[in-house]
Amino acid sequence: MATRPYSILMVCLGNICRSPTAEGVLRLRLQQASLAGQVRVDSVGTGDSHVGQPPDSRATACAARHGVDISMLRARRLALEDFDGFDLLLCADRTILHDARVRKPRTSHAQVELLLEWAGLGKKDVPDPYYGSDRDFEQAFKLIDNAAAGVVERVRQRRF
Repeated sequence: MATRPYSILMVCLGNICRSPTAEGVLRLRLQQASLAGQVRVDSVGTGDSHVGQPPDSRATACAARHGVDISMLRARRLALEDFDGFDLLLCADRTILHDARVRKPRTSHAQVELLLEWAGLGKKDVPDPYYGSDRDFEQAFKLIDNAAAGVVERVRQRRF
């Protein structure tokens, strides 16, 4: 009997900048490491203002410049079922982390962690580039890409 893949949910506010970028980057890095079948990856937002929308065009363009296609993703809101459906929720910043932990049902076994910290990059936030420039999207991408490398290494070593 096959075991189910480990599941990771990337979480940010609107699910149009950081979390879809993180979903796309992590999927690609897992595929490159021949680990794609071992991990299921998705993304959500804690807010509902962008539900059903594609990622921000600047996030899509930035990801594409780095060989990551996130154009097919659509924003959705964090649901109670996500806490049972995913093993790990990785949050872009401490505000999102707090919000997700408050929403987590007491019966859930899902871990809710800060993305950069869980990836071994320190207790730092991925700044939200939404109100910024292309440079801010590049900065967020670099942090997310570095975090994805750390997540891939933890998956490789089975350190969940």
